[in-house]
Amino acid sequence: MTSEDAAVLDDPVGESLRGHHSALARRLGRAATYVPDVASFSAVPPTADSADWADLARLLGQGAFADMFSCPATPPPDWEPVFVLEGRQMIWPGDRPAQARAALDTGVIELDTADVPDMLDLVARTRPGPFWPRTHELGTYLGIRDNGRLVAMVGERLRPPGWTEISAVCTAPEARGQGHAVRLVSALVARVLSRNESPFLHVAETNTAAIALYERLGFESRKQVTFRGFRTP
Repeated sequence: MTSEDAAVLDDPVGESLRGHHSALARRLGRAATYVPDVASFSAVPPTADSADWADLARLLGQGAFADMFSCPATPPPDWEPVFVLEGRQMIWPGDRPAQARAALDTGVIELDTADVPDMLDLVARTRPGPFWPRTHELGTYLGIRDNGRLVAMVGERLRPPGWTEISAVCTAPEARGQGHAVRLVSALVARVLSRNESPFLHVAETNTAAIALYERLGFESRKQVTFRGFRTP
């Protein structure tokens, strides 16, 4: 992996909306966002001008939430700040193979549309990050059930060229401490690598336990990022 290969990770939302997720995108000029109920992320170029922000406002509507993810561009003063969160972008080293057993873990199942109510229930109880009724359309989601109940999950989110973001890593409180997150992330890493893509992820800087877990699994920190959200005028 070279620095050029990873450059697309500087604009993961924009690269995804222009590429792999173009069928899930709404676009106006150089502004883009996901269709409703898939994701709340929006993108403008790093060098966005007033016309780009005006186009995004028209896409989203008046007084709407604009989740700018890690976009460094600064909106006009009449865009109300909603949140700021410091985070970290982590990547899977190109020379590190996935553990072979992860791809053969029979306790891990692939989730589909029929599982969405259970996925939404698990997300509501664990709050791993934004997840909507159509978020599962972004990619593959894997889960673990205990006596029929979904107790752990992981999925694919942003898809810039050559990369797949691992997201929605969550385990029900009553099922923690059993290694479910390790099994699920390892299984998904194996799947991503099998199609010659590289896994990456984002984590809040204050979530030291998750950072330590991802480092044990083999991820390395690439850079610090700042997640920001705004309200359109």
